[in-house]
Amino acid sequence: MATVGVFSKIWRWTKRILLILFIAQFVYIILLRWVNPPITVTQFVSWVTGHGMKRDYVSRNNISFEAKLAVIASEDQLFADHRGFDWKSIEKAMKYNEKKPGRQRGGSTISQQVAKNVFLWQGGGYFRKGLEAYFTFMIETFWSKERILEVYLNVSEMGDGIFGIEAAAQSYFGKPAKDLNRREAALVAACLPSPKRYKVKPPSPYVSGRATKIAQQMAFLFPDPDIKEIIGLEVKKKEEPKTQPAKK
Repeated sequence: MATVGVFSKIWRWTKRILLILFIAQFVYIILLRWVNPPITVTQFVSWVTGHGMKRDYVSRNNISFEAKLAVIASEDQLFADHRGFDWKSIEKAMKYNEKKPGRQRGGSTISQQVAKNVFLWQGGGYFRKGLEAYFTFMIETFWSKERILEVYLNVSEMGDGIFGIEAAAQSYFGKPAKDLNRREAALVAACLPSPKRYKVKPPSPYVSGRATKIAQQMAFLFPDPDIKEIIGLEVKKKEEPKTQPAKK
């Protein structure tokens, strides 16, 4: 009987702790709708392992629309249309990885990458992927697309120890993120798949060629009104034809 009582107490405390953790993470998710993350696991690991942590969070209004458009063109062209998951890309990535296990391909959307970068850690495994899916659903539910993109551009690693578009713009081009042009934004986006391996300056032939393709995709996506709205450009609404007064 004593043993049963001990297990009962442990279970009650476990439920309380789990409830507290659930409420805390929910409050944190809501808070980050307006407040920038104080630090991420990836940033902390970069700092403690000697790679440094250059970062400078900026608002979406202080990021050029070219930079926003570049990461959409590079990482997630269906960003404006999906609800966090691009199932076709995920399916293609899974098939590719089954055929070539030594060369992993990702199918993550910008939303999934934000969920991973802000709330979790780098790496694989079904447990982490499950948490990633949960946090992706939560930010897609409680944040706007504009906020998801803004956080992505502030926390993503864009070089060895360089986090966020502002730090990248200052490090590579000596200018603020709001002044990045299309080529510069495309060069930064070209390195996102492996920011420690690929260099923005000087760019390798591969990075330069990839940046050119991204710039072409940017031009293709630019007329989309949903994309324009997300990156902060006004979408001119069609004026309704004026009705002529009826003749008496």
